[in-house]
Amino acid sequence: MNNPINTAEYIPTIAPTPYISVSPIVLSVPGRQVDLQLKVSAPISGSELPIILLSHGHGQSTYLNSLRGYGPLAEFYAARGFAVIQPTHQDSKALGLDPNGPEGALFWRSRAQDMRFILDHLEEIEAAFPGLGERLDRSRVAAAGHSMGGHTVGMLAGMRVTDPVDGKEWNLTDPRVKAGVLLTPPGNGADLASFASEHYPVLRNNSFAEMTTPALVVVGDQDQSPQFSDRPDWRADAYNLSPGPKSLLTMFGAKHGLGGVSGYDVRETQDEDPERLGVVQRITWAYLRSVLYPGDPAWDKASAALSSRPGPQGKIQSK
Repeated sequence: MNNPINTAEYIPTIAPTPYISVSPIVLSVPGRQVDLQLKVSAPISGSELPIILLSHGHGQSTYLNSLRGYGPLAEFYAARGFAVIQPTHQDSKALGLDPNGPEGALFWRSRAQDMRFILDHLEEIEAAFPGLGERLDRSRVAAAGHSMGGHTVGMLAGMRVTDPVDGKEWNLTDPRVKAGVLLTPPGNGADLASFASEHYPVLRNNSFAEMTTPALVVVGDQDQSPQFSDRPDWRADAYNLSPGPKSLLTMFGAKHGLGGVSGYDVRETQDEDPERLGVVQRITWAYLRSVLYPGDPAWDKASAALSSRPGPQGKIQSK
């Protein structure tokens, strides 16, 4: 019998190595309602570690949507050479903040500003993590995020967002972020359903036309949520409506959880599947490896393995 956790191993990656995690690392941010809490995971050994900023989703959970969640991604990346930094954004239910402030329940602007603040204070983060000092490669930074975290990554990558309160267009692009991975991000605001338009008005007005940073968008072909949009391909808009270089991974049979990216054995994952999760882990790792290290063959090898598999679990498009 096949072990379902190992059946994604046809997609090549490197062998995992020991890593450690430190949390909470606490940074005081002027004007923020609460301190910024981080979890950092990194290999025990090695230098010049590339950095992934990992942004959690909004969702209904209390702790998955904080630094405590997204272990399946953070641990996979950290065991394979990345330093992973996970903030708890202010929309996390774990913080219990009032969702009726000027940014609404999503704290959309604060989320992107969290990431920029982290990059401004990497020296403090290194100092708070025993043994991490001078081991980070500040020239190789990527951002990855799921659902609303994908929206956050989109803003860092150049997506423009118009504040529904005062009409100001926000550009929080950060050139230090060299690549993005957007996992099931929100799509075009023009096709937003009435429920989401009422409860999350900031999603009405976004533009992918200026999102020029290289990115991989990952969607499930069964991720259809009428409360957000009637269009079945809505969450692929970050690929379809942005300029290249971009790639799109469409996972067959996948719903919003992409097999379980937000946590292990969690109730909110409607499509829990260790093999599907394994494919997402490996494909996204390979993309980040190759985009941060031009010439690295990881992405080409992973793409070829996925497409050559009998009954492939997904497909990749690029432009």
